[in-house]
Amino acid sequence: MPIRLFLIVLLGAFSLSACVSSKKFKTAQQDYSKLQERYKLLETENNDCGEEKRILLKQKEMLEREKALLAARIKELQEQVTYVKDNNNQTLKQLESLSVISTQQAESIKKSMENLGIKDAYIQNIQQQMSYKDSLNMALVINLKGAIGNLADEDINIKVDKGVVYVDISDKLLFKSGSYDITERAKEVLGKVALVLKNQPELEFMVEGHTDGVPYAGSGVISDNWDLSAMRATTVVRLLQKKYGLDPARMVAAGRGEYRPVADNATKEGRAANRRTRIVVLPQLDQFYKLLEKQ
Repeated sequence: MPIRLFLIVLLGAFSLSACVSSKKFKTAQQDYSKLQERYKLLETENNDCGEEKRILLKQKEMLEREKALLAARIKELQEQVTYVKDNNNQTLKQLESLSVISTQQAESIKKSMENLGIKDAYIQNIQQQMSYKDSLNMALVINLKGAIGNLADEDINIKVDKGVVYVDISDKLLFKSGSYDITERAKEVLGKVALVLKNQPELEFMVEGHTDGVPYAGSGVISDNWDLSAMRATTVVRLLQKKYGLDPARMVAAGRGEYRPVADNATKEGRAANRRTRIVVLPQLDQFYKLLEKQ
């Protein structure tokens, strides 16, 4: 073989060999790059797994603490349940012991409740009767004031006190000083009072005589203020009976003397206020007692 041809063949073989090695190298480089990328990806995933592991460990610790707290709470609740059961058992035993008494007394309690209802109705009835009586008293006062007219309060005073009607007539209007003889003016006033009382035949009343604290200085059948007050009361009652026709069974005459004063006897005005004749419309106790007997 000529040398020139040999050299050409040799050079061609060498070139062919160089081309093959370059392709392998490039392929190896590409494989290496892929491996590096894969490595980085795995390293990142590994780091992520480590972070997740730390988070899971913390969550585990928290769950364990919560589990311990729940276990303690469960134990506490179990103790409470046990206490309530024991207490309920004790209460049931007490109720069982009481149930016998309750059964035996049930009828008695029922009757007591019924009696309470009756008593409540009874009290309401009494209250209604008292209100009715108060209304009648006020009507009586209005009638008396209307009949008597515009006399000054110092001469005649009509009032209701604690459910009782009082008519106070001054001494100067009814009698002369130290006397039990009724004046003509007094007869006119007592006639008007008698007219109102006559229209109320169910009413009873008491006529009271009152004096001041000055001792009686007269003579005759009167010896002291007791006698004077009593004589004045009987004089008024007698006049109401004989002149104005009031039933004597409805009237009471009483002498109070000086012992029920309404003012101070140390002053002139006080003594004048104490010298008075009082007509007291008596409460109808018999009707009240009849009301009680009905219950």
